[in-house]
Amino acid sequence: MKTLGKISAKLITQLYDENRTVFALDDVIRIHRTSPETAAKLVFDLVKRKIVYRLKKGKYIIIPQELGSVDKYIGNWYVAGREIVNSPNYYIAFYSAMKYWGMTTQPIFKIFVVTPKRQPVPQAMVEKFSFVYVNKKYIWGVKEVWITKTEKVKISDMEKTIIDALAHPEYCGGMSEIAKGIWLVKEKINFTRLIKYVRKYNKNVVAKRLGYILELLDIKKEDVIIELKKFIRKRYDLFDPTIEKKVVEKNKWRLIENVGREQIRKIISY
Repeated sequence: MKTLGKISAKLITQLYDENRTVFALDDVIRIHRTSPETAAKLVFDLVKRKIVYRLKKGKYIIIPQELGSVDKYIGNWYVAGREIVNSPNYYIAFYSAMKYWGMTTQPIFKIFVVTPKRQPVPQAMVEKFSFVYVNKKYIWGVKEVWITKTEKVKISDMEKTIIDALAHPEYCGGMSEIAKGIWLVKEKINFTRLIKYVRKYNKNVVAKRLGYILELLDIKKEDVIIELKKFIRKRYDLFDPTIEKKVVEKNKWRLIENVGREQIRKIISY
């Protein structure tokens, strides 16, 4: 077990008492009533001794002692994403949100965080996080959820997750994975809210992809299909922009089917 001096022990104990496993330099200053310079030296020593890990400048996480000597520890990935993004208007999105809502059975290896403020991912975190810049007019349909017993994060609700995925399949594993996700939660989707979101997002290609998937998967929502067909225009759009633009077939939704119906039908049976 790592030994702590009196000053360090007071800090770690107080942080645990406050349920602050993730903390800022200001917390150290407040708890010890000390100067920024002294606080920085204390935290530097804790990082060096692998008692805490630096998430980004001025933000740290306590390493559980039972883990022993580890080089990198970020705790809950969703919470870490919340802590390293530089905007309160962030939200967990795309494949990460799909995982939360049960829209994929695959493990996640990266957390996608939407932010209206352009920001690079801290170098030490680039393998685990991706920040996606989105205009603030598209930041809605977000709710705060308990991701651990003591921590909340902002995440797109199920219907906004579907909208975001259809608009940006490159962050969700492609359209086949999205179709499977919709199939997995088809009984939980609030279709009234989903159509409301389609109208608010106001992108024809999103409505067309959704309508095509619902028909293909035989999810019988005739009133929804009628609404989605209103978004069909003369232009043809690619069904899945993440794969080669090979024309398989053009359909009534004015989508270029470059995946293939049978491939999608097969993937939902796995």
